[in-house]
Amino acid sequence: MFQDITLDKLFTLENKQELALIDVRSPSEYKDATIPGSYNIPLFSDEERAEVGTLYKQVSKEAAKERGLEIVSAKLPQFIKQFGQINTEHKAVFCWRGGMRSRTTATVLDLMGIHAYRLQGGIRAYREWVVKTLEEIDFKPEAFVLNGYTGTGKTIILQRLEQEGHPILDLEGMANHRGSVFGQIGLEPHNQKTFDALLVEKVLHLQASPYVLLEAESKRIGKSVLPEFLLKKKEQGTQIFIDMPLEERVQNILEEYRPWEHHNQCLEAFRIIKKRIHTPIATQIDNDLQAGHYESAVSLMLDYYYDRRYEHAAEQYPDDRSVTIQVKNIDEAVQVIRDKVQTNANMSE
Repeated sequence: MFQDITLDKLFTLENKQELALIDVRSPSEYKDATIPGSYNIPLFSDEERAEVGTLYKQVSKEAAKERGLEIVSAKLPQFIKQFGQINTEHKAVFCWRGGMRSRTTATVLDLMGIHAYRLQGGIRAYREWVVKTLEEIDFKPEAFVLNGYTGTGKTIILQRLEQEGHPILDLEGMANHRGSVFGQIGLEPHNQKTFDALLVEKVLHLQASPYVLLEAESKRIGKSVLPEFLLKKKEQGTQIFIDMPLEERVQNILEEYRPWEHHNQCLEAFRIIKKRIHTPIATQIDNDLQAGHYESAVSLMLDYYYDRRYEHAAEQYPDDRSVTIQVKNIDEAVQVIRDKVQTNANMSE
């Protein structure tokens, strides 16, 4: 017989032994939110789930169970095969509330000789834990916050530093959004539930670090809102302002956004901010975008819109917690920031 497992025991087991988490909800539920790293082996497809749900509401609980049994029976061999392809010592299945779908799955697996735990409370209990943790956590590391004009490659700098072993929070990566009107071009932004799940996993992992590097973000990144503890941590941190030549920033933006591959999305995004730019300049930018003259369009947007917004925001930080670095490119920025963080860490020892 399968065993139930609580979230606390699940995390303890995951730290000690190899464990696969399997979400047996429908594909659309899995896409909306899941436990990071989970597999999706759905008991019902979206259409099948809707059919069973309709029977439950409009006919009877017994009719829904009968139809569900018919659906599961027909796909059982392939369902079991998918579990067998996950080569881990331990498995834990979950659904929305730890109810019928995960119970059915765990029971069938047990009959086939495949041991699996069932997560008590399902994804709902996990979501409640995530929200509570983000509300109550006392995040310890000292923050180094990367500021800079648009196009200085702050996210790339963070990723490069993480590859070197430095503790970082890539908030835009968790939100799957670059944090501006153009931020979702070529991306599908994560919802709040997915962002929170990725964030709580990362902050708990970094809790014992002496410092953390992150980018200066507004309260909202795409569809995601930052928790209060992180906004306070950002405000109280050491602010590193990156000064990089305009021409280099334009090239960074072109390399990252590749506007020629997302022409219509770029036009739509620009029209959201067009009214905030002096009319002759806005018209020139629009014409450049239409004609595919992206380098000129980006340069004008930086000069007449984004740089001016940044200068206004930068005035809020006191000088005693701010340092400006003048660099030629991303490579130099990585080197200078690495040295500054290391110097600070040595002084703290």
